[in-house]
Amino acid sequence: MNARKAIDGKALIYMIGLCAIWGMQQTAVKLAAPAMPEILQVALRSGVALVVIAGIAAVRRETGWFFKGTWKAGLVIGLLFGLEYFLVTQGLRFTTASHISIFLYTSPIFAALGLHMRLPEERLDAAQWVGIAVAFLGIVFAFAGRAGGVRIDTGLIGDALGIAAGAAWGLTTIALRLSALSNAPTTITVSYQLAGAFFLLTILSFVLGQVSLTATPILIASMAFQIIMVGLLSFLLWFSLLRRYLASQLGVLSFMTPIFGITFGALILNDPLDGGFIAGAVLVLTGIFLVGGRDLFRKTSAATP
Repeated sequence: MNARKAIDGKALIYMIGLCAIWGMQQTAVKLAAPAMPEILQVALRSGVALVVIAGIAAVRRETGWFFKGTWKAGLVIGLLFGLEYFLVTQGLRFTTASHISIFLYTSPIFAALGLHMRLPEERLDAAQWVGIAVAFLGIVFAFAGRAGGVRIDTGLIGDALGIAAGAAWGLTTIALRLSALSNAPTTITVSYQLAGAFFLLTILSFVLGQVSLTATPILIASMAFQIIMVGLLSFLLWFSLLRRYLASQLGVLSFMTPIFGITFGALILNDPLDGGFIAGAVLVLTGIFLVGGRDLFRKTSAATP
């Protein structure tokens, strides 16, 4: 395989499109919630995407990885991924899509802290510790940002669920890095994640009684977007980019996603935004960039004469 290259203009355009798609997903789910519970939407989306991604793995002859002792790690990351989206879908029932978009992307903070304790090569440097402090200060500001139209008591519950979802995502990253799946093709790890989300969320949707369905134009449009754009197109484009470009630089660019999430939530759902939340969101994004951008900064300085 050819060496992966640094980000260029073409990759940047693709990443902006990807972040826009990912940023829209919370808004799309909440928009269609009156017609289908959030948890059932994500379960259905995950099931369809699983069939396609597993099919791609079969075409590429990568399915042998399922039998290389990866099933235990796959079970763990699948359950964690399912837990993440369970927390996201329940959080959306209490707070705005904009808030969930920010709190979900605290995941790199939790991943960095966990890997710092487990792997010597992942020790945090001074800039990253500053980033963690800034991000958590931002969480405090964002938590306090409670504009009109959102009840304080239920809104705080939703925000807490959003942060818990970010922690679950961070744990998924740690489990993946420390397992036999760390060297597996992306199609295999994503297949495990989608399978975990599909089965766990489907079961929980019936247990919680969140299985109502009313066919409406909004629901049809939302599910089409989630299945085609989020579940299929975005994954395929992401796989393609990972095969050509440096993953660390792509990961830094993915931090644009919460910006799109806030924007779509405000424009489409009329999510209320106040100064405290905006200030907190800026601090969170700054902190995440400081934590996740270390590899990018190192590569940039190394390439500078």
